[in-house]
Amino acid sequence: MTKDALITAPARLGESHLPDGRRLGWAEWGPATGTPVVLCPGAGTSRWLGFGAGVVDELGVRLISLDRPGLGASDPSPGRTLTSWADDVAALGLGDLRVVGFSQGAPFALACAFAPAVRRVAIVSGADEVATMPDVLPDHFRDLVKTVAADPSAAETFFASLTPDALWGMIVPNSPAVDRAVYEQPGFARAYRRAMTEAFAQGPAGYARDSVLAMSPWPLPLSETPVPVDLWYGDQDLHHSPDQGRTLSRRIRGARHHLVPGAGGSLLWTHAEPILRLLLS
Repeated sequence: MTKDALITAPARLGESHLPDGRRLGWAEWGPATGTPVVLCPGAGTSRWLGFGAGVVDELGVRLISLDRPGLGASDPSPGRTLTSWADDVAALGLGDLRVVGFSQGAPFALACAFAPAVRRVAIVSGADEVATMPDVLPDHFRDLVKTVAADPSAAETFFASLTPDALWGMIVPNSPAVDRAVYEQPGFARAYRRAMTEAFAQGPAGYARDSVLAMSPWPLPLSETPVPVDLWYGDQDLHHSPDQGRTLSRRIRGARHHLVPGAGGSLLWTHAEPILRLLLS
């Protein structure tokens, strides 16, 4: 495993109190005085799964992975939205901030692009706005997106029936070989599964709400995005976006699309250094 893909335990763990009294759980890697980079983790994972552990010190990155409400150590926030998540991040008071959204964390990171302190956003193997592209989705996924649109409560109930083991079974065996080579490494698998278990510590409601928000239309004026956005996809990744982010990149003002040859959905860990270097530029 390269230094990019190295997984280590957080250097620091903690909780911050938001203006309404809720706790927001976080984990950090890299120097405490470094440039803050907030990670919006993927589906059903918690603050425990960072990235770039082999390069954050060298780059001077203070990587901060956050638990969204109802996951891990963060208190629930009934009725939360994508934009309320951006408010939570802004309430941390971090300046000169960069944001990374991985997989299902993509719409949450894009919501943060409209927060005053955010300077740049990276979407890595990002879940697409599937509500806008039903015609190109596989039949089973199209039906699920239609359920989210027609009956969000029923969809949330369905998502709440899933477990960390079920998610692992959906993600890893169906990934291309280049991703399984990362996910099935013993150290990585332990960290990934721990992050899933931690995410579901309060039950499945947080994951279920995330999934409904991600699969619903995003209430974001993407054509007016005020900061640079880079979208990163591996050319072996056929799961996160029907067209590997091409349409999404055209919808975001000034976005740059990066398609990495030979890489898959595990791009966040296999190519952490170039992603972070560009994010800091």
